[in-house]
Amino acid sequence: MSKISRALISVSDKSNILELAKILQDFNIEIISTGGTAALLKENNIKVTEVSDYTQFPEMLDGRVKTLHSKIYGGILAQKDNPKHIETLEKNSIPQIDLVIVNLYPFEATINDPKCDLELAIENIDIGGPTMVRAAAKNYKSVAVLTDPSKYDNFSKELIKNKGEIGEAYRFKLAQNAFSHTAHYDEAINNYLSNTDKEITFPKKLNQSLNKKMDMRYGENPHQKAAFYIEPKVQNGALANFKQIQGKELSFNNLNDSDTAWECVKLFNEPTCVIVKHANPCGVCSAKTLKIAYAGAFSTDPTSAFGGIISINKEMDSETAELIINQFVEVIIAPSYSQAALNIFKTKANIRLLQVEINTLKNNLDFKKIGGGWLVQTSDNHKLDINKCKVVTKLKPNNEQLEDLNFAWEVARHVKSNAIIFCKNKKTLGVGAGQMSRVDSTRIAAIKAKNSDISLVDSVVSSDAFFPFRDGIDVLASYGAKCVIQPGGSIKDDEIIEAADELGLIMVFTAIRHFKH
Repeated sequence: MSKISRALISVSDKSNILELAKILQDFNIEIISTGGTAALLKENNIKVTEVSDYTQFPEMLDGRVKTLHSKIYGGILAQKDNPKHIETLEKNSIPQIDLVIVNLYPFEATINDPKCDLELAIENIDIGGPTMVRAAAKNYKSVAVLTDPSKYDNFSKELIKNKGEIGEAYRFKLAQNAFSHTAHYDEAINNYLSNTDKEITFPKKLNQSLNKKMDMRYGENPHQKAAFYIEPKVQNGALANFKQIQGKELSFNNLNDSDTAWECVKLFNEPTCVIVKHANPCGVCSAKTLKIAYAGAFSTDPTSAFGGIISINKEMDSETAELIINQFVEVIIAPSYSQAALNIFKTKANIRLLQVEINTLKNNLDFKKIGGGWLVQTSDNHKLDINKCKVVTKLKPNNEQLEDLNFAWEVARHVKSNAIIFCKNKKTLGVGAGQMSRVDSTRIAAIKAKNSDISLVDSVVSSDAFFPFRDGIDVLASYGAKCVIQPGGSIKDDEIIEAADELGLIMVFTAIRHFKH
């Protein structure tokens, strides 16, 4: 145990600091503080010594230099069990500092303000704060350090329990938190300054600091442990901002599949339902009402929908909820829920209900982990203008077919490659996913439609990449499809177009591919 006799407080975020300072005062702990914090403490009748009075050295350079003084750092860095250190302190009249309470200039909040420019960002880079935090954390055997206002209450309880003393194990935990805090701060600065050069998409060093949001029930398999980490600033509309309203703990697969469902359903403006199973949409439908959209999505592949993830892009209403409650579902995602819908879902308390704000913004970079490194790419944010696509066949699509082609294309970008999607009336009819051969994906999509007793006559088909041979075209035409949308770009494009004309198909080229692995 180590007795706390003297504390240094310098906080930008003054949340909870008065409550903590009053407890310190109750234990007769001397408080040293910088200008703004000192003024607040004095206003609330807490005895405090300003740093400039303590060091006999004024703050200067518009506050850039406040705590950078040997009397501060000597007091923080001296080891209590080192006689030479204690002798040096006594020789130079430097009191020991046992507790450092510091949080840093609000750099991230500053740069997230649209009005922020480089000059303002630079002025909000803290210098003395991180130095004090690191010094205290390095000397955790002698000094306790606090950086997070939400931890003050726990520290106060520890202090009260131990009658003004703090144990080494607890100080070590505080030190761990402190170094994590300064590392994240420096990372935010590095990322901001790296991104000021708009010509550089991928900086030489890319730092990512993630905060643990929760432990998961398990990983991809029950014998694997898992946790969910989020970025420091999550964009509105991202799944990571979910609020769980009811249901069991989430698993790794629950969130992985939920992300696919949510990113897909956000693409559509009409009431839309997306059902995902094992990271692939197995049913998607847009309609006049959510109830019709859900029924359409479910009917595509009821077998695969069993135990799936359901996402919708409008408020969950009671009529839709009454249909869904009859299905075995793992997770439901919606921007909001009516009270009547919530009452229906309460009858099955294990169903996980997630609420996420609708916003179509996507992150600038996507990451994939491989052994020993990360693959980093810009996000697939391309928005297709169906009216600017090239019709390459003799037959041309009508407006209804163009709408279905656009719908099918948007679904395809969220289906694992090789992806083939049969659609009609803004509803998926058959989905072929994740095959090594495109023709096999075409056959699987048709088989799934047949298993659900769905006709593919007059349907449209989307393919996430070009057809390398005409065999896939022959298969989809044999099931009655009338239109195909694909990127084009194969060395056999002329042969593919000739086959489409021969089969009486309409073919549209997008000139862009949507591989998803």
